[in-house]
Amino acid sequence: MHGAVDVLVVGAGPTGLALACDLARRGVRTHVVEAGERLFGGSRGKSLQPRTQEALDDLGVMAELRAAGGPFPPMQTWRQGRRDGTWRLLEQDPEAPASRYPEPWLVPQWRTQEILRDRLLALGGTLECGTRLTTLHQTGRHVLAELTDAGGGRRTLTVPYLVGCDGGHSTVRETLGIAMKGEEGDLHPAVVADVRVRDLDRDHWHIWLDDPDRRGVGSLLLCPLPGTDAFQLNARADDEGRDLTPDAVRRLIATRTHVPADAVTEVLWHSYYQPRTALAERFRDGRVFLAGDSAHAHPPGGGQGLNISVQDAYNLGWKLGQVVRHHAPEALLDSYEAERRPAAAHVLELSSRLYRTGRSPEGGSEKARHRGRLTHLLSVHYRESALSTETRERLSDTAVQAGDRAPDLPCVTEDGSSRPLHELLRGPHFTLLAVDRTPPRVPSDVVTHRVTGGAAAERLGAGLFLIRPDGHLGLATDDPAHLNRYLTKVGLAD
Repeated sequence: MHGAVDVLVVGAGPTGLALACDLARRGVRTHVVEAGERLFGGSRGKSLQPRTQEALDDLGVMAELRAAGGPFPPMQTWRQGRRDGTWRLLEQDPEAPASRYPEPWLVPQWRTQEILRDRLLALGGTLECGTRLTTLHQTGRHVLAELTDAGGGRRTLTVPYLVGCDGGHSTVRETLGIAMKGEEGDLHPAVVADVRVRDLDRDHWHIWLDDPDRRGVGSLLLCPLPGTDAFQLNARADDEGRDLTPDAVRRLIATRTHVPADAVTEVLWHSYYQPRTALAERFRDGRVFLAGDSAHAHPPGGGQGLNISVQDAYNLGWKLGQVVRHHAPEALLDSYEAERRPAAAHVLELSSRLYRTGRSPEGGSEKARHRGRLTHLLSVHYRESALSTETRERLSDTAVQAGDRAPDLPCVTEDGSSRPLHELLRGPHFTLLAVDRTPPRVPSDVVTHRVTGGAAAERLGAGLFLIRPDGHLGLATDDPAHLNRYLTKVGLAD
């Protein structure tokens, strides 16, 4: 199969599938292998944060995800079998950067994966379940990946690049000998499961804060999953939870809530986990990359895991595309680790803090807004990256700068139409905005818009702004001479 695949993606979770979609839409020949016989069937990563929704919109799947999901319901506290008030876990941050997706969206992980899989296949990518990576070797020009199918058959696939999106127990990472640095610390274990429960309303996210038997184990939550008749169970656990069975899940619910065991009519999926905080020493080894949980492990506090992982994919996809399709310098790929590892480290700290804090009604709307402010991911920037070139002088402290996410505000183009900026950015291309400037000549692969007004123009100020395919400003300048130098770095110079 030498030459038939440009990038082999190992792992068909949200990270691997999002990356494969991004590559496939760029004309990069992409193949995904998944060790499981089918895609993961649980709801685990159910929260899509605003910035992730923007990325998934650009990949062409957000309409389906909106139809499949719903907003987070209000929390319903229960005490001694009685309802004890409703409250919001998250409230929109009024100071958050503008986005067409201002609030998190609730979609079971298995459904997100199905939608991404269908998009990948429509784009011409390929997916192979029941096939695991056994080992890999690198040369100066290729990666040789040995694959083993469910029947024990083996074959070797030779590819220019390989990306490990194969989770916390990553075979790719272990084969490369890349260490994960971190520790479990004082993070408590938990049980997560998908269950069907009789006679429990689906208009609320139910939480039991009391611990009836006084073991100090903690709260239990049941969240209705949109588009299904199931709830996601999340509960603090003790070591006894390691030997988890469906009956044990029923007993857990009956012991810690007023819901009797026989009201749990079905346990669809269940898992016991011990959260930890860990970060891979590096995200790249030659022609092999790590993304998602294979590169960073963190607790589910704040619903950040799936989101930060999809952002890894969104960052790496366009860079691999530029190298494979446009012969950009290999050095472009170094920016992936340089940008994403610090972002992941920040989220690890945030997730651990929110996981320890837990969920409770104390603090009211102020606490809910604070939580929303921390988790939307709209403020993540790459100002320190070698790919961020800011040449303008005397900028204010609040100015949008190179490395920042482009603001999704209305902009008026020279034909007089007004559209949200992200609508102009949608697609796998670079975008040049000439705000109150005459656009210079650029290669045909760069989409150019002359911007004459609107909130986006006011926010950016006058100048030339080259926006990367992932929506971050790569170059902000007043001098057209800087443009060609930047385009050379990303493989787009004439």
